Amino acid sequence: MREKRTRLSQTLRASALCTGVFLCLLIGSANANSELEGVSDEIARQQSQLAAHNKKLNALQSDLKAQSKRIDTLSKKTRQAQQTLQQTDAQITRLSKKQARLKQEMIAQQAQLAELIDAQYRQGEHDQLKRLLSQESPTKLDRLTKYAEVLASTMQEAIESLAATRTDYQLTAHQLKQQRDKQASLVAELTEKKQALEREQASQSQTAKKIRAKIASDNAYLAELKTNKQRLQEQIAAAARRAQVKMAGIGKAKGKLHWPTQGKLLHRFGERQSGEVSWNGIVIGAKRGTEVKAAHAGKVVLSSWLRGYGLLIAVDHGKGDMTLYGYNQALLKDVGDTVTAGEAIALVGDSGGQSTPSLYFEIRRKGNTINPVPWLD
Repeated sequence: MREKRTRLSQTLRASALCTGVFLCLLIGSANANSELEGVSDEIARQQSQLAAHNKKLNALQSDLKAQSKRIDTLSKKTRQAQQTLQQTDAQITRLSKKQARLKQEMIAQQAQLAELIDAQYRQGEHDQLKRLLSQESPTKLDRLTKYAEVLASTMQEAIESLAATRTDYQLTAHQLKQQRDKQASLVAELTEKKQALEREQASQSQTAKKIRAKIASDNAYLAELKTNKQRLQEQIAAAARRAQVKMAGIGKAKGKLHWPTQGKLLHRFGERQSGEVSWNGIVIGAKRGTEVKAAHAGKVVLSSWLRGYGLLIAVDHGKGDMTLYGYNQALLKDVGDTVTAGEAIALVGDSGGQSTPSLYFEIRRKGNTINPVPWLD
């Protein structure tokens, strides 16, 4: 009997223990599921935030692209207006000098005509008649007659010359007025374009500031840099395949290439940009609107806006050699244009989202970036 009670007690304790273990497993499983659901929710929240962040960043980049293109158009129109104004100023200077010269000629011609009129008056037609009646020698009379004819002819020429000079003077005065009116119109147009350009540049600066804030963290900035560099690599490779430029390259021009612009060297080749990413070219600080010049003769194979580099122009020199010019305010050349060494191809700007105007310059040989400085004169 005692053994039965002992066995029953042991059975009950074992049953209770199993039940307890089972309950613990159930509770543990419920907690694990709850934690897993929490992790999944956090991942979904992070993904949603990342998607929203990327959406805003892409929208800002689209705004920056549109603003850069408007600035490009305005910059070229402003540049054209400035050049036309310079030509007009030169024309006004030339016409002013011509007008002053014609005025002096008229004064001299008027004085000459006055002298001729006086001489003719002193000789007088009646005096000639008296001489004929005075029975003077035919030789003397013939000489006096010829003098009177020469005097009359000279006076007629003087009158015609004065009339021609006066007509030329009046025409020059009219042309001068036209040029001055044109000058006033150009000054007004230039002022308007400069104001519009300044407004667009202010908007662009604000957009660039927002973009920099969006990629302020090291990871975000690094990811943006890597994406931009990959995008540039693809664009350059595609442009080179399309162009197939047959030129001699830059192999024999080491140390002789033109500096694309003058200014302070802000970043050097190989300098750390972020994380493991380094600069593939150099950045030269310069005043906004300064001319960017081709380092060597070549053919333009890319002329457009590219994320991270702004308005960018690429010149193929043949033999797999290429130079790139980024961050520009305006692009002065189109794809297919042939350029000479030192020729203006763009204007310095900050279209890539930089905080200050500068030029990004890069040299590629067979697709690989190299330090540009030893190649520059």
